[in-house]
Amino acid sequence: MSLLQAFFLGILQGATEFLPVSSSGHLVLVPWLLRWSSPGLAFDAVVHWGTALAVIVYFWEEWIGLVRGALLSLGRTRLFRSRPVSGVESEADESGGGVLVWLILLGTIPGVLFGYFLEDFFERMFARPVAAAGFLLVTAILLTASERLGRRQRGLDELDWRDALVIGLGQALAIFPGISRSGATIAAGLALGLEREPAAHFSFLLATPIVLGAGLLKVVELAQTGGLEAQAPALVLGFVASAVVGFVCVHLLLRYLQRRRLYPFAVYCALFGLLSLVISMVR
Repeated sequence: MSLLQAFFLGILQGATEFLPVSSSGHLVLVPWLLRWSSPGLAFDAVVHWGTALAVIVYFWEEWIGLVRGALLSLGRTRLFRSRPVSGVESEADESGGGVLVWLILLGTIPGVLFGYFLEDFFERMFARPVAAAGFLLVTAILLTASERLGRRQRGLDELDWRDALVIGLGQALAIFPGISRSGATIAAGLALGLEREPAAHFSFLLATPIVLGAGLLKVVELAQTGGLEAQAPALVLGFVASAVVGFVCVHLLLRYLQRRRLYPFAVYCALFGLLSLVISMVR
């Protein structure tokens, strides 16, 4: 993979990780459509690291409050009951923020289990562009259904452990290339009655631990096989590009969802998925 390709794919990752259009699907389909060699799972993991950094930086004040709240909440009872979780300016808010940390960790568990026990299966999926195209259609259906069926009456302060697990299951399904992680988790949040912006807010925070963990495992694996040094320039360039573009897209999507719906993203996923399927038939 050339440095130009790494830069382009890093931008692509940053733009599609938070927009509900499946970054993994794009990282499979775009190189295939352009007849580039596959960037590989290590590159995929590292550029996901870049977008995880974007979330950490964008919400850095909130993350500080969440960590403080987690420390305060240790030893407290009734941990997973609904309590205010979004503020960071008082001890009560920090304690509630601690509850959100535990909800994020709880929501991460389904994805960790899926990735651990089905790693080989999912790696085979990344080698099948047709599967990624088909799963883009699934993302389109999820986005459309969540907009039509969701009540959108709840805020982030009303999340409980059941909500975290359901949204976490949506994140686990997004291990399939073509199913958008942000799309699946936002759709799950909307189906549970969350408003659009809080659903996206929790989706972005939920992405951080599993993306960092998956990236670390892949980088360690690559280092053990001796391939890290050769790929280092491309990995670094892709990481930086995905982090910068991802930061911008977090801001844009949160503002967009304050007043607008997910239908344009559903239409895009459907059209791109169908186009890729048609191309696969004529190649």
